[in-house]
Amino acid sequence: MKTTRDFLLNTFNIEEGIVKLVESVEDEIINEFKKLDGVKSYNQFKVLKAMQDCRLSDTHFNWNTGYGYNDAGRETLEKVYSIVFNAEDAIVRPIIVNGTHALTLCLTGILRPGDEIISATGKPYDTLDEVIGIRNENSSSLKDFGVQYKQINFLDNGQVDLEALVNSITEKTKMVYIQRSTGYGWRKALTINGIKEIIDKVKSINQNIIVMVDNCYGEFLESEEPTDVGADIMAGSLIKNPGGGLALTGGYIVGRRELIDMISYRMTSPGIGKECGLTFGLTRNMFQGLFIAPQVVTEALKGALLCAKVFENLGYEVCPKYDDDRSDIIQAIKLNSPEKVIAFCEGIQSAAPVDSYVTPVPWDMPGYDSPVIMAAGAFVQGSSIELSADAPIKEPYIAYFQGGLTYEHAKFGVLKGLQSMYDKGLLDIDTNS
Repeated sequence: MKTTRDFLLNTFNIEEGIVKLVESVEDEIINEFKKLDGVKSYNQFKVLKAMQDCRLSDTHFNWNTGYGYNDAGRETLEKVYSIVFNAEDAIVRPIIVNGTHALTLCLTGILRPGDEIISATGKPYDTLDEVIGIRNENSSSLKDFGVQYKQINFLDNGQVDLEALVNSITEKTKMVYIQRSTGYGWRKALTINGIKEIIDKVKSINQNIIVMVDNCYGEFLESEEPTDVGADIMAGSLIKNPGGGLALTGGYIVGRRELIDMISYRMTSPGIGKECGLTFGLTRNMFQGLFIAPQVVTEALKGALLCAKVFENLGYEVCPKYDDDRSDIIQAIKLNSPEKVIAFCEGIQSAAPVDSYVTPVPWDMPGYDSPVIMAAGAFVQGSSIELSADAPIKEPYIAYFQGGLTYEHAKFGVLKGLQSMYDKGLLDIDTNS
């Protein structure tokens, strides 16, 4: 009988020692996998109930033309999202081009000249630098429009500095911003309890301060979301977790209705808001992607745990550790050299179903302050819920591994990453063990 191991050894030419290493790690972490399945089940039933409550029908997969008035599918999709994320209202649109765009709509839709925003979780993700006005100042940044920005850096132990946050709040403070995921950082993602602690502290000082959460990479990691614990507005990308690998593009924003209205006027124009906007026949993909998202996210999460434990056993620093509480799908590995980072990413690319023959190289991507290498052979361009790895080429040379529509594919990515490092003489492993 043909076996998976034989296929990996003989067809994909993975060294036997590497296969044995990964298989032994799977045995070590089987109980951690079982814990993840419990959260997956809860979230699956939550999504199912929302679709049933909204009386989802195949007529909601149709679409109209022109202005897009009275699009029942679009309206139902946004109702489902508002229920799933326990919010008053939602915007879910294919015209939101990525997570950065969704976040920018929130910031520019809510903040006004003279307002102050405080990032409670250090510097946000690099692509927001120019939106805020931190780098390459331009005529469309928040800074240029008179919005003041403060940032509270993490404590040395990786915790949010709540005392500094409290002391930084002034009468001008309109918004406190929380980034749930690590981004290109070396810290664990904020858990829902951690986010709740920040929100409770801010609201105890001034109930009117708007708390915004960047939820990218964090959807369906826990049984609750930031909007369950008091976040006023939250945004993310459909080509990450909630799209389930099926959404072709788009982003979502959920939160308080009056804030959604303000953001919708920025998305289209004042007076029009959410009433217009074609879905271009994509509602079926968005609904179905959301439906399978809890399953897909759990598969990707299992792959991240495997990656963490494998590299931990090899003596590398990883964040988070395999048995840490997790609140995003990203696994960081400190590889300590550009050669190892590049080799690992080449291995991930060679594991892809799409463009597996392509060799990724570092390049100066817009929005980043150093060359970045990105390995992603995805069915949807840039889809972070599909298997990928990326890294800024700068010290301490950390690779960020994420995604995998199936656990087997995420596992294969780990195998190929190790094999690529081994082939270049960058991995010390007994392949005859």
